[in-house]
Amino acid sequence: MQIPDTDTRAQDQDLGEHQPPCVLVFNANDPSGAGGLSADITAMASVGAHALPVLTGAYARDTATTFDHYPLDEEAVAEQARALLEDVQVQTIKVGFAGTPENLSTIAEIASDYAETPLIAYMPNLSWWNEVQIDLYQDAFAELLLPQTTILVGNHSTLWRWLLPDWEGDKTPSARDIARAAGEHGSAYVLVTGIPVIDPSNPAEQQIDNVLASPESVLGSLKFERFEASFTGAGDTLSAALTALLASGNDLDEAFTEALAYLDQALDAGFRPGMGLVIPDRMFWAQGDVDMGEIDEIADERSDDMLDLPPHGTRH
Repeated sequence: MQIPDTDTRAQDQDLGEHQPPCVLVFNANDPSGAGGLSADITAMASVGAHALPVLTGAYARDTATTFDHYPLDEEAVAEQARALLEDVQVQTIKVGFAGTPENLSTIAEIASDYAETPLIAYMPNLSWWNEVQIDLYQDAFAELLLPQTTILVGNHSTLWRWLLPDWEGDKTPSARDIARAAGEHGSAYVLVTGIPVIDPSNPAEQQIDNVLASPESVLGSLKFERFEASFTGAGDTLSAALTALLASGNDLDEAFTEALAYLDQALDAGFRPGMGLVIPDRMFWAQGDVDMGEIDEIADERSDDMLDLPPHGTRH
């Protein structure tokens, strides 16, 4: 019996509802597996999406420290993405670490051609880089990519120092303050993570707040108990899960709560493969003793109005 050509078999299959949504993701390779494309791929697969990974460069790092980064040139990034986009329909786009202002420019140009496709951008902690490189990268991000960005994801400290460097308030800026700053560049929403919350009546029990906000209002907030361990890779994991859940047709409120619940369980099951930091176990559900219903229970507890996701093209 002759085995048919692979392409023919694929054409003959009626995939229908069984076909997972596709997410175009730009990011660097992280050889430690903590973040980067490996985090994107496993997190997206875990919540039911198919990642289309576009390599922007490679970190030189272990589980404790990032030593350097080796970017691809913008032509190589563009060729990878354009080849995929001519073949596959993507539901969402995620941008992680692009490596250079030139790559950010290329990604922004590509995104502008798909203005109806939601774009979720993650700004990582770049403290391992020198200040000149950080400034050039973040300036290009703000000028070129934020106008294309539907949701900006990042840690409170990172986003504050980037978007509000001259902040002089008595208190640290709120998620809405950060959303206003991002909105001035065109981003519709921000998801600000890692906001410390201390109960004065019980300071020993610290919590971390995660807030979804627009320039006009706070749209959602989820608090979790602070883990004693120090993690790496949480930001890529969260932003990847959020992007994949949106690609699957979840509205913004559902994707926000489910992505955070997924991250919380991935951190709770985290492991230390080396001598450095703890890595989220993005495949925690495969262990067999995890109740996936807990994620749905967290989402069901929220009663916020459903939020529509605008195309990023409306904010150029």
